Amino acid sequence: MSWLKKISSLFSGSSTSEDLALAPDSEIKTAPLNPAAVDGRPEEIPVEHVTYGASQSTGMERDHNEDSLFVMFGHVDGQESTPDFGIFIVADGMGGHRYGEVASAISIRTVASELTAGTVVSLLNPDGKEEALPLHDLIEGALEHANQAVVEQVPGGGTTMTAALLVGGQMTIGHVGDSRAYVIDAQDTKVITRDHSLVERLRELGQLTSDEAASHPQKNVLYRAIGQGPNLEVDVLSHPVPRGGYVLLCSDGLWGVVPDQDIRKIIFAANTPQEACDDLVRAANAAGGPDNITAVLVHFPEG
Repeated sequence: MSWLKKISSLFSGSSTSEDLALAPDSEIKTAPLNPAAVDGRPEEIPVEHVTYGASQSTGMERDHNEDSLFVMFGHVDGQESTPDFGIFIVADGMGGHRYGEVASAISIRTVASELTAGTVVSLLNPDGKEEALPLHDLIEGALEHANQAVVEQVPGGGTTMTAALLVGGQMTIGHVGDSRAYVIDAQDTKVITRDHSLVERLRELGQLTSDEAASHPQKNVLYRAIGQGPNLEVDVLSHPVPRGGYVLLCSDGLWGVVPDQDIRKIIFAANTPQEACDDLVRAANAAGGPDNITAVLVHFPEG
């Protein structure tokens, strides 16, 4: 099965492109070419790809880091190209005696391994005949297996997780807890995940205002997280990539300290996603850094 057919089997609506013919050896040059000098053929326009950055800090008040992150991105160019594909994960561990950092690390490894096997390995194996698992089921199952691993291996530990799986023009996001995914473009800054916190639930029910929720002493108490019990309900959503915009994954050590409007300003003021992530972490530490801070930022080209 070709890579393009494999991608199409993951979800409908993926874009495809025609294969490019290879130039004869005699036409291959190592210096920049004048388009008119090669048999009148137009100059090829370079394909723009996703760029990303990731940054992390223990913060100013914690003595160890319970956050974990995972980033993997790739594409194949050539006779049979693939669209951009990637896995981006943020996890914020919970529990005393360093159980949180173990829980987040186990969860990251479990989910990254399953998503890699379910998408990347399949895409890069053109001779594979197996049916591709739908992305919704794949990411839901990966987080459920991470939950099982934490319940069995780290009693008393837990973690949030926001995992984004990119294949072509679509991102599929699995989410548990109060780490967040934002979509940020020229028009808007939008949180596309739902915080699974007691305070957010009270705000949704109209029993707290947004300002009251932001300063509530129990704002970090979660009613859903990996490791809380044998059964886990995972939020899974699909979102088209924001052309010319960003997807930000972050722990509450960032969004709970730096206002959304400041997050937006920092991102658009930076020259690269990596610079933006570094600046976001610095801003959270400058605001007191009461918690571990993790930021993963993905930028999508216009085309």
